[in-house]
Amino acid sequence: MTQTLIYDILIILSAGLFANLICRWLQTSILIGYLIVGALIGQSVLGWVLNEGKELEHFAEVGVFLLLFSIGLEFLLNDLKRLGFNLIIGGAVQMTLVALPVAAVLIWLGINWQSAVLIASAITFSSTVLVFKGLSEWGQSEQPHGRRAIGILLFQDAALVPLLLLVPLLTGAGQKADFTTYAILALTSVLFVVFIVVLRYLLSKWLIPMFVGYRSPELVILFTIVSLGGVTLAAFSVGLPPAVGAFAAGLIFNGNRWTKQIDALVLPFRETFAAIFFVGLGLIFDLQLFLNKPIEMLLMLVGVIIIKALAATIALRLTGLSLRRAFGMGIGLAHIGEFAFVLVLLGYESGVLTEAAYQSVVAIAVGSLILTPPLMKAGLRLVHSEEIEIEKEKELVLVSAPHKNARATVIGAGPIGRQLSSQLEIKGKDVCLIDLSPINLHPFAQEGFRTVVGDATQNRTLELAEVENSELTAVCVPDDDAAIRIVRAIRKLNRTGTLIVRCRFQINVGKLQQVGADKVVSEEAEASTALLRILITFDHLVD
Repeated sequence: MTQTLIYDILIILSAGLFANLICRWLQTSILIGYLIVGALIGQSVLGWVLNEGKELEHFAEVGVFLLLFSIGLEFLLNDLKRLGFNLIIGGAVQMTLVALPVAAVLIWLGINWQSAVLIASAITFSSTVLVFKGLSEWGQSEQPHGRRAIGILLFQDAALVPLLLLVPLLTGAGQKADFTTYAILALTSVLFVVFIVVLRYLLSKWLIPMFVGYRSPELVILFTIVSLGGVTLAAFSVGLPPAVGAFAAGLIFNGNRWTKQIDALVLPFRETFAAIFFVGLGLIFDLQLFLNKPIEMLLMLVGVIIIKALAATIALRLTGLSLRRAFGMGIGLAHIGEFAFVLVLLGYESGVLTEAAYQSVVAIAVGSLILTPPLMKAGLRLVHSEEIEIEKEKELVLVSAPHKNARATVIGAGPIGRQLSSQLEIKGKDVCLIDLSPINLHPFAQEGFRTVVGDATQNRTLELAEVENSELTAVCVPDDDAAIRIVRAIRKLNRTGTLIVRCRFQINVGKLQQVGADKVVSEEAEASTALLRILITFDHLVD
């Protein structure tokens, strides 16, 4: 038994690694890769992992807990306040317009109302990860349509917890529970929220300052895991879904001096168990559903995409977007997100969903996720075409107006890149930042900077940042080899703009100048000069 479990986990992790590499090579979603490779190694295709004893479900649950913990950890209440009206109106309308028709159709098909409500609620979710990544890569996250789409996604994230609490109510309804049962569950939920608020206050004011003095990463990891397990167990012991406890544990650590450190330390565990979770979902995916009922499954998939696209279009239109932008962004939201898997898995384990219903939802969700990248690209192209028309109209009206601010591009949003960007912006430049990490770019995107997430050695990333039109480009990456490749790629697109480069070692200055850098600042040389000046000053003072 133990040997079989270890073998299955090794196969899953190896398959996840292979999928990760392929998806990065193809520049597509890793989540989709996990699901597809899981389906391939499952019993419906290759049969490498059978999981007859269902032991892998426990590892999948750990992946769910760490995923929800991370969402709670990164959940920013300030974003909710900033989006305000757009978040409430857009999110509520989108989820309602998806849930009502889906639930009605399912009940009409003969499914009991408890299952219909749970499935309809799950289908309302879109993927925060995929949409935000796509918007960032296209430089659209801070455009009006991007901000409104993110508002809808944040509303969905906030709605996850009450929907998780819905599962025990649906289970209780199936057992003919009375009003007292509902009242007790509601009171328990309220008391649990109060407990989380108090615990969050004690943690930030007392416990974290006490642990900080030890300066030990091991203590941080141990305390975080114990807290996650304790709060999750507390939620389960009072009759709430454990997933609610995992999300609440993330909220406890949210917004204090430990948040970023915990996120960095927990990241390897989260990614490992997330791979197990999503590959495990792929294992559950039964390819025979599409092979045995291809027309029926295809119609359901197309129906879900149409309903979600129309609902998102109406919701985005109500937030003030033009019809074309609303429809283009609505197409990008027309899929079923990762939280749907969390919700239907809980429903399946609680007995609200049958295995057949669970399999069907997973199959349709996987199909919609596979179609997400091309759908989102098509939607953003539609949005972009309207932006081009608007720009042309502005050029016709303002033909005699002065030219817009000179463009500048900064590659690398580290400390040096951040300072340089701020100075360029103060001087009136239209600055675009490029970085591999959306976390580094997020503060600048909020302030109105153009930002692009991606690898600056790739032409696609540089084209999205419009480097070919940049009068000044600054390469501020800490790796000289990467800087050389970036400079070479920039010069293929822009041969006339000024190009300045940060260089760590003096030996690489000549190489950077050979590939096209106009000015190279060597950290090694600058440090030597600064030290010599200090030494001369010190000698003068001694004399």
